[in-house]
Amino acid sequence: MTIEDNKATAAEFFARFTANDIEGALQTMTDDATWWIPGKKERNPSAGLYSKAKIGRLFHRMAGALKEGLKMSVKSCIGEGDFVALEVESRGDLKNGRFYRQEYHMLMAFRDGRIAAVREYLDTQHAYDVWVAPLGEHEAASERT
Repeated sequence: MTIEDNKATAAEFFARFTANDIEGALQTMTDDATWWIPGKKERNPSAGLYSKAKIGRLFHRMAGALKEGLKMSVKSCIGEGDFVALEVESRGDLKNGRFYRQEYHMLMAFRDGRIAAVREYLDTQHAYDVWVAPLGEHEAASERT
């Protein structure tokens, strides 16, 4: 596959995710794909290395907590060899009243035209505040800033 093919597959992943087609997004990945999220597990329960099945379960839990899914926009994309680096932004409103506005850098590795590995870099504090912190804690912190 070419670099342009890999970029198109990466864009397809985010388009399907934005359409709340989690299964379709997962189909762009190899069966043995991995997904890494930074952080310390004791501070951020979502941190760590995931299998395709496990990241799929996380994606479905996230989608279930959102009013209308997570809208993801690719802002830039650079490819070299079997790798694609992307800057991505997301927007989603949670059913509990919180707002998820995230910025990411994603490094995707490709094999045979499909995503084989992802390293996701994001604002882990914002992710914690929106997805993990007890209700009231995040809102009180926001009032102080």
